[in-house]
Formats: sequence, C-alpha cells, structure tokens
Amino acid sequence: MQKIKVLIENKQVGELFFEKENIQYDFNYTKNLKPISLIMPYKPSTYIWKDKLHPIFDMNIPEGYLFEVFKNHLNKEYAYIDDFLLFSYLCSNIQSRITYESCFDKEEFHSIDLDEILKNDTPDTFMKILKTFLNKNAISGIQPKTLALLQDKTTLSTKEYIIKTWGDEYPYLAQNEYFCLKAVQRAGVVIPNILLSENKKFLLVERFNYDKSKDEYLGFEEVLVLMGKNKEEKYSGSYEAVAKVIYAVTTNKIDSMQSLYKTIVMNYLLKNGDGHLKNFGVLYDKEFKNISFSPAYDIVNTCVYFYKDRPALTMFGQKVWFGKKELIKFGIENCFLSKKDSTYYYEECIEALKQSIDELKLYIKTNSEFEDIGSKMIDSWNLSLIQSRHKELAVEIIRNWA
Repeated sequence: MQKIKVLIENKQVGELFFEKENIQYDFNYTKNLKPISLIMPYKPSTYIWKDKLHPIFDMNIPEGYLFEVFKNHLNKEYAYIDDFLLFSYLCSNIQSRITYESCFDKEEFHSIDLDEILKNDTPDTFMKILKTFLNKNAISGIQPKTLALLQDKTTLSTKEYIIKTWGDEYPYLAQNEYFCLKAVQRAGVVIPNILLSENKKFLLVERFNYDKSKDEYLGFEEVLVLMGKNKEEKYSGSYEAVAKVIYAVTTNKIDSMQSLYKTIVMNYLLKNGDGHLKNFGVLYDKEFKNISFSPAYDIVNTCVYFYKDRPALTMFGQKVWFGKKELIKFGIENCFLSKKDSTYYYEECIEALKQSIDELKLYIKTNSEFEDIGSKMIDSWNLSLIQSRHKELAVEIIRNWA
C-alpha cells in the first residue's frame, strides 16, 4: 500500500493511502489539529474515496496539456501512470496551506527574472520554463501553462506565477483572457495580479493563495471540492448550486455574494462558456475566521473559438445566454440581493462591458495581429449589450466572421 503524509503548518495531520488492487483512496487523520478541507472535519474513522482521489487532492491533478506532458514522462519512467503516482510525484513541491511528503523528494527551485520572461515570450522560453519547474505543476486547466518562481528586480520579491500561453487551436488566448479579466476587475470584482508579456504570447497570473502581510499560505478550495466532486464532474451542476455553496461556507456573506453575482453576470456578458465548477472558489485564513469568495480567474470569451458555445453550467435549468431580466432575477433569488442591489450591480457590469469594448477598439488599432479575435469579441459583447436572452450567437454575427 502506497502512502503520502499530509501536513499543515509543518505538522503531520494525516496520511493518504492508495489501495491499488481495489482502486481505493483512504485518508486517515493521525492528529486532531486542523481539518485539511472545509468538507473533511476531523474524525477517527477513514475517509474512503473509490476510484478517484478525494476532491481536496484531486483539484491539484493536471489536465489537458500538462497531463499529456506528465503522461509521457511518467510512462517512460515507470511504464504506467495513475492519479496517485502523479500526485505523489508533484505533491512534495506544492506550496500551499497543506503540504505533503511522498516517496519523491522535495526539490529546490531557483527563481527566474520576471523581466526576462516578459520580454522573451517565445515557445522556446515557455518550454525552458516548463522543464525548469515541471515538478511544481500541480495545477489544473486544459490550456498550455506552467508554474514558475519569478523575481521582480525592482522590489527584490519572488512570487509564484502561472504562465499561460496558447496554440493554434485557441489563437491569442493570452490577450483574450487578459481583457476579459480586466473587464471583470472594472466591474468591481477582485482578480489576481496579471501581466501580459511584451509580444502578447504569455499571460502571467500571480498566485493568490499567499498572504504576504501575515507570511502565511491561505486555504483555497474550488466549489467543485466543496461539492465533493472530482474534475470529471466539473460541468455537472448549476450556478444556483454554486451560489448556495458560496453562501453556506463564507463568513463575509454580503461581500462574497456580491462578488459572486458580478462574476457570474460578467461570465454571461463576456461570453465565457467555460465557467465550470473548478473556476469558482473560496479563500480562508488558518483559523477559519475569514472565509471569502476568491478572486475571479480563468475567464475568457470562448464563443470566438466555438461559435455555438453556451454557458458551462445551467441557470434556471437551462444553458442559454440569459439577459437582464433573468440575471437580475438570479441575483435576487440565489445571491440574496435586493432588487435594487441586483439591478445596480448588473448595471455596473454593463458599464464595465461598454468601457471594455472601447478599450479593446483602441487596442486593436495598434495591435493588428489581434484584430480578428478582438473584433469577434467586440461583436459578441455588443450582442450582450442588447440585454436579451439568446441561445447562441446570432447567425448574422457568425456569417460575418466566416
């Protein structure tokens, strides 16, 4: 039986076991210190998870591009790959509230100059970073990305960033996500610190699970984890269920529900069809006194790549692009906002979208390579400004893109 030690604040709190014959994952608390997850309080008996890792561990398993990288690497080395081997391989290098000790040694990583990455955003640079920090990449998501430790020479600080790039399938995805996140920020929602590289090939997203003022890592859990689900189930749910979970676990409910509401509205207005259960989360301190909705992340306009894309989760039992009437109703019924507040926050989002359209128009004038994708984003955002319900992008818009 294989096992991993699980620690909080450098003190072991439990052990994760893998029964390979039964494909069963067992977690046992060894001490009644602090829980490893908001949904896994201390108990003397075993937390058993069949076939898949417990959600709090599973959320660290790479997907898409990174999973293929690890599959090739581990298959070559060990002639097989499963989630436990992959998690064992990565977990010792995870920097978070929870730390781990496995049969693989913890590595020492040296930081790279931030300016160098921003100026030299080539495919070769990305591969160099990926190879340098490969064993830190306990992150999910489909697109090409890698974790990296970057040093800012002006502040002499070293921070952990996720560096995202793109391939031919999703052209100019870095700029797409940059402008979508800036639009969400303009609506009054906190986002991570983000930087667009000089040639627009990389989007750098600073990790937000570290509190510099207290010199401690914050707890972070995805809504998927809080629902007790695994990555394969990230599209199985509703925005009503997301709101219910966020309301149930947060301590500053007013601010959290306001931010969640605006984030969901902006997902609709920006035409993000990938706002699934892994793309919403909560942050909390070590005493669990402050549990809040996390900064918004992973928001892109997916309709410019999949013209008939629809929302990832249901709202009112449907996957359609709802307009003003339905979104305000959602705020009242599910985010516990008054009609006045729900309407006010919705209008803030509309104003943020208008300003973002103006900003994108100016950007395209001096960045011609982004004209095709940027113009499609503007077309789909203008459709959102009509503020009425529609199943998918209008045929006239799609024809214009052909």
